[in-house]
Amino acid sequence: MKKRILILTAGFGDGHNSAARGVRDGLARVAPAEVEIELRDLFPEAYGALNEIVRRTYLAVINRWPDSWGYVYRWLDNITNFNERFEGFSRLKQCLTHVLERFQPHVVVSTFPSYPYSLRQIFGTDHCCKSVVVITDSITVNAVWYRCDADYFLAPNEQSAAVVCAGGVAPEKTKTFGFPVNPKFADFTQDRPSPSKNSERRVLYMIHAATRGAPELVQRLAGLGVALTVTIGRVDKLRPVIEAAAVGSKTKIVGWTDELPRMLHDSHLLIGKAGGATTQETIAAGCPMIINHVVAGQEEGNARLIVETNSGAIALSPAEVVAQVQGAFAHDAKQWRDWAANISRLSRPRASLDIAEFLLSI
Repeated sequence: MKKRILILTAGFGDGHNSAARGVRDGLARVAPAEVEIELRDLFPEAYGALNEIVRRTYLAVINRWPDSWGYVYRWLDNITNFNERFEGFSRLKQCLTHVLERFQPHVVVSTFPSYPYSLRQIFGTDHCCKSVVVITDSITVNAVWYRCDADYFLAPNEQSAAVVCAGGVAPEKTKTFGFPVNPKFADFTQDRPSPSKNSERRVLYMIHAATRGAPELVQRLAGLGVALTVTIGRVDKLRPVIEAAAVGSKTKIVGWTDELPRMLHDSHLLIGKAGGATTQETIAAGCPMIINHVVAGQEEGNARLIVETNSGAIALSPAEVVAQVQGAFAHDAKQWRDWAANISRLSRPRASLDIAEFLLSI
């Protein structure tokens, strides 16, 4: 009999969806004939247009006014009665109940923190399946992640696991496999050539939703003579502006792509926001990071992880970013070599595969 694994996510930021896809793809690679997988975001089904309004509002706030989200994040962290708070999510519980009755999973994996509370309210203390929480925060792990009743909590790193245990979760229920990045990251095993005066210094700039300042930064980076690649995602209207900023250089501009594992492995530096998915993917690739955008609260931990391990730097203005790039490659790339050595110690490119093997074992 195949093991049925239900993966639950939500569209409030890339980290949750990225983790969910990583778990799914890891399972599909490790044991394609042994598992039946269903990946669902139940919020659109439960709340329809209202969910889309809330989701867009949330994304607008964190991208345009990132500091303001810190107040909400800290308020959430101080709540002690999450079970009571989530009782109001009756539509979500109804949708989840239907899925559970139909699919009858052996394991439910939650990459968004509300689902374990709904599971508890549906099942009570009589668990019919294992509940596994995949935490996407680093260091500043919000209490909503671990004040639920779950069988296991999978932390992205040791620093986050320590926070979860300090919050009252038994050490035997806390596992540290790493963030479940795309299993393709595990395919790239060769070390990238070090940057030197006689070789390319490859910089990848991932433009996030807050695009203000992006053209200026592209223009400044293009003037450094580095091999620059800029990703604009699905924001096609941004392409003419970026092309104009990079005119006269050999800058490569890329839209949406599924080649990010290869691109990060090929790059010497990533410039981007401290999102859960982005930060963990650059760690998996062993690519030092210069962070140019931090959402207060939830992304502060990701930024701290990079800075406190000396795996990169924070630079919030175009001028600061350029200075960090120049410093990284100066003196025979001494700073870059230090960053690269440190981030490689954090790297767990096999995380999704290791998590898959764990899920099959429980």
